Amino acid sequence: MKKKMPNHSVLISILLLCLTLLLIFGLSRQKTVVIKTANLNIHSGPGIDYPVIDTTKARQRYHVVGQRNDWYRVRITDKKFGWVASWLVNRKKPLQHVTRLSEATVVIDPGHGGSDSGAEYKNSKNPEYMEKTYTLQLAKKVAMALRMRGCHVIMTRDNDRYVGLKPRPELAESLHADAFISFHYDSSPQRNEGTGITAYYYHRGKSKQLASTMSQQFNNLPLTNKGINFGNFLVIRDNTRPAILCEMGYINTKRDFNHIKSFSYQWKVANDVVKGLNQYFKEQ
Repeated sequence: MKKKMPNHSVLISILLLCLTLLLIFGLSRQKTVVIKTANLNIHSGPGIDYPVIDTTKARQRYHVVGQRNDWYRVRITDKKFGWVASWLVNRKKPLQHVTRLSEATVVIDPGHGGSDSGAEYKNSKNPEYMEKTYTLQLAKKVAMALRMRGCHVIMTRDNDRYVGLKPRPELAESLHADAFISFHYDSSPQRNEGTGITAYYYHRGKSKQLASTMSQQFNNLPLTNKGINFGNFLVIRDNTRPAILCEMGYINTKRDFNHIKSFSYQWKVANDVVKGLNQYFKEQ
């Protein structure tokens, strides 16, 4: 007696049911986010250099289908996908006004650290006379000021620890950073000989433009603005991202040092950096 073969239509129905269940299971496992910020730009790629293809609506839920460089790839419609800045999506308090600065990733590099004290006001084992102390103080204020405006800030160090030179630009490269700023304080062969601020670049193009735009903001500081200059420093030389190194005064000059260690001076610099970056990104 021959076995009766199953009906083809029944097999197809079972197959479709299984596929539907798998699809439902896959969607249920997929990450979703509720974007609270209205008019957040959705780019065609993971970065501010990619064109804007859409904007978000406040409190709308999106499926996250990928992630790269701290950007989410989200489903807009069944056949349309785009990228949004994850730090703006996950922000506790929605940003009121989205700008290119708020969508940017900026690496802040406090020079020296740990066993590398940098230049000193005077020969001493006291950290209060060391360059590494004040580059970190300044960098933290810059980072805070930028984050208040939504910017994605990564610091090469956020405490007194040693970080080699090579890992600093490598961090910017790995994050595909939109800007890299290294903070230092200058020193002259003899005490009280030098004074002033200089913004250095190595690569022409965006790095030189960043140095020029940033330097223009330093004209209101109490120290002489010496403008921009070419600088053969590894952290900006071995860096394909827009990168500058800012010497924010001479640490072994008494007048400069009094400003360097002043919180009011540090906050003035921080606000100037925010203005400089904001202007730079507007010009891109």
